[in-house]
Amino acid sequence: MTLTDSDRTAAGRMLTAASDAALTAYRDAVAKYSREKLKSIAMDGADGTPTMFIDVLVEDAIISAATAAGANVLSEERGWIDVGSAITLVVDPVDGSANAAAGIPLACFSAAAVIDGEFTEATTSWLHTGETWWASRSESAFRTSGCTSLASAAVSMLRPHERNRDAWWRVAETATRIRILSCSTLESVFVATGSTDAFVDAGSDTHRLMDIAAAVVQVEASGGAVIDAYDRPIEFGTDLTKRWSGIVAATTDLADELRAAIQG
Repeated sequence: MTLTDSDRTAAGRMLTAASDAALTAYRDAVAKYSREKLKSIAMDGADGTPTMFIDVLVEDAIISAATAAGANVLSEERGWIDVGSAITLVVDPVDGSANAAAGIPLACFSAAAVIDGEFTEATTSWLHTGETWWASRSESAFRTSGCTSLASAAVSMLRPHERNRDAWWRVAETATRIRILSCSTLESVFVATGSTDAFVDAGSDTHRLMDIAAAVVQVEASGGAVIDAYDRPIEFGTDLTKRWSGIVAATTDLADELRAAIQG
């Protein structure tokens, strides 16, 4: 599709409104509530997983700001909120909720704008510092590292589970360095900016759309690749039960090698 200037401006305004709301709500929550309260389970989210109190506080503020700006919202806790807009924000209100609630400074707000089913631009904001990264399909201020080989790659990964232990180890034993930060959107930004070479879910099918939607824009616009380990398309939809094993890599060659390692 071809975006008009008015589309870009509208989507950017909506992303900014949502990001500002997330940063304010997060800081207010940390100042007001104890860590025990922030990590307490408030509800079951629309994605079928338990929702922490901190997620609810931040998500409610984001939804209010985004819908007031004219955007539909797809978010992990409240699900699909349709206000009849041509623009939808796929939102991860607090990625790294357990980190945030514990006071570990590795948590982000992240959102991708969708127009006519296509991810068009995205914003990720580091909740602890306010640092924000934005990119569109055609514009990025960042470049990936350009790494093409797993043997020379620094790779961030989700923690291993019984169901993907062998695949996890095949990646880990080949890469030059492994990190587990427990914040998918921040780890993806680090790929886009060249700080690390790849971030992967090594076949555990843990990623939801909001975990990797922003990466599709930010990393691909910065020269990298975002694929699923089992070749499923990463595309917009409102079904929050869908899962992916995302591979976010500095180059297509590295993404392909990671996919091969995961598939075995």
